[in-house]
Amino acid sequence: MTRRVGLHTTWLMLGCALLAYLAMTRGALPIGAEQFWQVLAGQGASNVKLIVLEWRLPRVLMALLIGAALGVSGAIFQSLLRNPLGSPDILGFNTGAYSGVLVALVLFNQGIAAMTGAALIGGISTAALVYLFAWRNGVETFRLIIVGISVRALLMALNAWLIIIASLESALSAGLWSAGSLNGITWAKTPPVVCVLLLSLLLMALLTRRMRLLEMGDDTASALGVPVERSRLLLMLIGVVLTAASTALVGPISFVALLAPQIARRLGGGEKGALLLAALCGALLLIAADFAAQHLFLPYQLPVGVITVSLGGLYLIALLVREARRQ
Repeated sequence: MTRRVGLHTTWLMLGCALLAYLAMTRGALPIGAEQFWQVLAGQGASNVKLIVLEWRLPRVLMALLIGAALGVSGAIFQSLLRNPLGSPDILGFNTGAYSGVLVALVLFNQGIAAMTGAALIGGISTAALVYLFAWRNGVETFRLIIVGISVRALLMALNAWLIIIASLESALSAGLWSAGSLNGITWAKTPPVVCVLLLSLLLMALLTRRMRLLEMGDDTASALGVPVERSRLLLMLIGVVLTAASTALVGPISFVALLAPQIARRLGGGEKGALLLAALCGALLLIAADFAAQHLFLPYQLPVGVITVSLGGLYLIALLVREARRQ
């Protein structure tokens, strides 16, 4: 790890720690610093322990973990496709995962474990469909993105139909879920998703060198002993699983996977450690967006997906303005 990457890694970790502290101590029932540290030391009043450890801590940890997973997923696809628009939410993979969740919720009335499996099946099936339709003696990046946008539009129509035929209770749950929200996260809901995300991130850490070699081009990677197509499919599978598992727990959260890798690339300057920076940028973006969703619009609390979509929209406008000025 270079000094530049190490410095930015430190700042990003400090930013995540500061926002995590604020998220656990600010709110309708504010917690003082002394009370907070007493809880962490295993002391303090039972009601304060309940608020910090059972209500706020799961939400904060899931925001950090899911943000990191989305950042890594976006970094994988943008690296493989060599295109900043190569993000799983642009390609429709999180929409496919949401379709899987809707099928499990609306048609079979399943719980969180089954919905996690359904999200994985939906995300992987969507990725396979996009890859199959984009294949013409190889996969060309622009065609893959166009096919992904088209499949995403079809899946959105399917999701709308599933919500229409659902019962009132299921339709309300699905509608709230579609906005992407960390409200209602509890320890009981997290084990299936946490296991899938941690295993995927560990596997991705082992394949980081292959991804960097693939960035140098297929011929160079093949000459250095990398099985190109097998490695590309494995990396894409990990990226889809990271997105799908996150969607199963909190719904489709857009633009974190698009923004985090690009911020990380600028911070890292293309040096080693960009994947770690992408994970930290994703974690920081999501916990900051969730904090804003809880506190900026009081007395209302918005779904975090509304904040990330707004940030993503501003970023795309800025990108278009910059490209227009270049031309």
